Amino acid sequence: MIPVPTLLAIHPLFDLAGWAAGAAAGLAIYRWRLRAAPRSTAGNLDDGYFAALAAGAVGGGFLAGSLNTLQGPAPAISHSVAGALAGAIIGVEVYKLCRGVRGSTGGVFVGSLATGIVVGRWGCLFAGLGDRTYGVATALPWGVDLGDGVARHPVQVYESLAMVLFLAAYLEGLRRRAPWAMRRGFYVMVAWYGLQRFAWEFLKPYPRLVGPLNLFHLICLGLMAYGLVWFLRDRRFEAYAQERALSVPGPDHQPV
Repeated sequence: MIPVPTLLAIHPLFDLAGWAAGAAAGLAIYRWRLRAAPRSTAGNLDDGYFAALAAGAVGGGFLAGSLNTLQGPAPAISHSVAGALAGAIIGVEVYKLCRGVRGSTGGVFVGSLATGIVVGRWGCLFAGLGDRTYGVATALPWGVDLGDGVARHPVQVYESLAMVLFLAAYLEGLRRRAPWAMRRGFYVMVAWYGLQRFAWEFLKPYPRLVGPLNLFHLICLGLMAYGLVWFLRDRRFEAYAQERALSVPGPDHQPV
């Protein structure tokens, strides 16, 4: 068992560090590979877009977190990364629908979001039991003691490392200019986040809603479905656009 020093008040410091690291990573990735990517969507990233994003993220984060922690013997208001991500997606997609905007506008935020989660989850770990993101008891040698003498799964570390793996794959994809990273990176990130978070939720003592599934399992299923459906949709659209380009007749009236 690994003893972990904890202090609930340290969580905001990691939140700030996560925001700063995410902003730095996003700017670096933009300058490296995505400088031209936002040009086609820059007109859509206006004040209304960011207002919808912020409202969805704040509302979804606190709604999901509080619906989970208001249950039990010590009800409390809280927020959730999964809820914030789902809320932001809903807010932006509704805004895009109203504006008639098509295509992904989240690609420039992939590096920032993933980096922020990598850093921020360590704040959840060091915040201890008061953060309510701890894992269930385990006999594994890397179980952590958060102050109550119980060896627990370090689910916060699991999630941070899972997003490190995504970042490594994403950066390699950008290096090779792979379409999945350059064009559909946001959908892949959302699906991966949902998948890995879905797995770790089985290691948390949260109230169950449907069989063995808790609230965040259901949110993660929605995130995975969103990422997969929109990934496949965009890939079909890209293939269709390429086929149309190849069928345009050239000067000799032969397909080019």
